[in-house]
Amino acid sequence: MDQKEIEAYIIKQYQEDEQVMVRIFIQWCHEHDLDPEKVYHEAYPVQAPNPLLKKLKEESEVFDMTVDSGTLINVLQVFGNDDLAFVVSEYAKK
Repeated sequence: MDQKEIEAYIIKQYQEDEQVMVRIFIQWCHEHDLDPEKVYHEAYPVQAPNPLLKKLKEESEVFDMTVDSGTLINVLQVFGNDDLAFVVSEYAKK
């Protein structure tokens, strides 16, 4: 593999992992009767709506699984979404 192929592979893997993170977030919101776009907006009020979140929310099917709040918070933090992790933790306390 040359440098460009390696970079393309890393970017592709990150994007796939990011999609998994967003799907986990959507599932957690569904389990807690929350709108993922509204929760996201609470964390990032000055940002434009997240197109990936909107797309996956529309496409996502609800899975028969439970997403632990602590797991979601950890996953969000791995991707640098500390503000969203904080908002999720506040909802988890309720």
